[in-house]
Amino acid sequence: MNVAQLVGKTLAELGVGHAFGVVGSGNFTVTNSLIEHGVPYTATRHEGGAATMADAFARVSGKVAVLSVHQGCGLTNAGTGIGEAAKSRTPLLVLAAEAAPSAVYSNFAMDQDAFATSIYAISERVHSAQSAVADTVRAFRTALNERRTVVLNLPLNVQAQEAVEPAELPAVHPAQKIRPSRGSVEELSVLLESAERPVFVAGRGGRDAKEEILALARHTGALVATSAVAKGLFNEDDFNLGISGGFSSPLAAELISNADLIVGFGCALNMWTMRHGHLIGENTKVVQIDLEGPALGANRPIDLGVIGDSAQCALDVLSTLESSGMKVREGYRTAENKQRIASEVHWQQVDYDDQSTKDAIDPRTLTKKLDQLLPAERIVSVDSGNFMGYPSQFLSVPDEFGFCFTQAFQSIGLGLYTAIGAGLAQPERLPVLGTGDGGFHMAIAELDTAVRLKMPLVCIVYNDAAYGAEVHHFGDGETNVDMSSVVFPETDFAAIGRGFGAEGITVRTVEDLDTVTQWLDSNPSGPLVIDAKIASDGGSWWLAEAFKGH
Repeated sequence: MNVAQLVGKTLAELGVGHAFGVVGSGNFTVTNSLIEHGVPYTATRHEGGAATMADAFARVSGKVAVLSVHQGCGLTNAGTGIGEAAKSRTPLLVLAAEAAPSAVYSNFAMDQDAFATSIYAISERVHSAQSAVADTVRAFRTALNERRTVVLNLPLNVQAQEAVEPAELPAVHPAQKIRPSRGSVEELSVLLESAERPVFVAGRGGRDAKEEILALARHTGALVATSAVAKGLFNEDDFNLGISGGFSSPLAAELISNADLIVGFGCALNMWTMRHGHLIGENTKVVQIDLEGPALGANRPIDLGVIGDSAQCALDVLSTLESSGMKVREGYRTAENKQRIASEVHWQQVDYDDQSTKDAIDPRTLTKKLDQLLPAERIVSVDSGNFMGYPSQFLSVPDEFGFCFTQAFQSIGLGLYTAIGAGLAQPERLPVLGTGDGGFHMAIAELDTAVRLKMPLVCIVYNDAAYGAEVHHFGDGETNVDMSSVVFPETDFAAIGRGFGAEGITVRTVEDLDTVTQWLDSNPSGPLVIDAKIASDGGSWWLAEAFKGH
């Protein structure tokens, strides 16, 4: 056994969930070792696709995923996906082959440490045969316990060395939850005691704290909401406002902006979630709970920052309030708000002027109808672009594991990869992709991967033959603006889908969607591409808001 084989064996024994990649000479052996020792492996058409599939798999499964890439160009090809994962604190391990230190004139030579660091990943290395297991375990532990994306460099000369296998693999235990300080718990308790209209917003860091957050909310009379990445977390609660921020329904935005206390549980409270601060009232107190001190107040001023685990913080605060004699109170959970939330908070309940024509369908009408047609047990993944609010707003999901939102790097083109990775993590659910024509063009090679996997993936392509965000932003109300760089000839995505071996349909009217029901009834074993020719929405207001940050 050589070092490359030992690294694959070690990771399999540590319990990595799934591996993705494109195999070249530098990562052939380590990838085959992963497969040999029982790690499922998906071969993709491009390293960029593999990176985001691994990212999505890790987010949805809760397991450390693996990305395997060739030295140099294989790593750079995966750069955007690795950067997205790193910004999202995804527990992902990148196995990156590396030119030997002496091979400075190799075509593949580059500073892989600096590259990884530049996209906010952590760079590690297998240094020798003697340290190979320790190096691999250290990288895995960092990914698992610190929720970080780690690039583990595998120099070719070290990979080829004869392995030194230890008698026993070091144990890797989940990290202990960080308990907030007593002082911060007491200070938050005082704020909650005096608040009349509290709202809790849970982000990625609050996804593992659902029951604890809800228990505290019900005791203190708080309404609950999430950032986009945690959509579905509070579905079962009668006082759930859904997504806070650009995707908020009018009622949700109204109730959040009228809060006198906003508490973010594992939530960055950034421009997306707080609409550049417009959802925060002038006299509203703001609390942020996070595992890392530098995150506190990084996006906006806060009145209290709490370092600690969201679930543990909610438990400790509730215990403090109960000990002080505070009884369960109504607060913001009034009968009137309950009734309004039940009848108004979902976008499906909001009236609109249907812009459909005989040749193009209103994207709201399209998405509402698909929400009715597609099975409730689904996992929705969303690409980036002008269209992105429609699947995010109008497609319901069963829980927080039914929505995968790879938007931390704001890259167009990650949606298809996301849908495949998320679909592999939750095979019992129907994977549904919402993407624009621009993003789908960027990712189209991986449709072959979905076909090979025989994945019944629904690809909703919101096709306006343009980079719609730029069209509406730069062309809005302007004269003599040349838009030729962001407007393209019409594409027949249904035909392209069939060329890959998928099913493909063109949708211009609601009636065209009848084919979707027929496809679902056929027990499909491959993707369906819905080429939806959409009517112009005049530019989505959520992206108009977002452009203020550029």
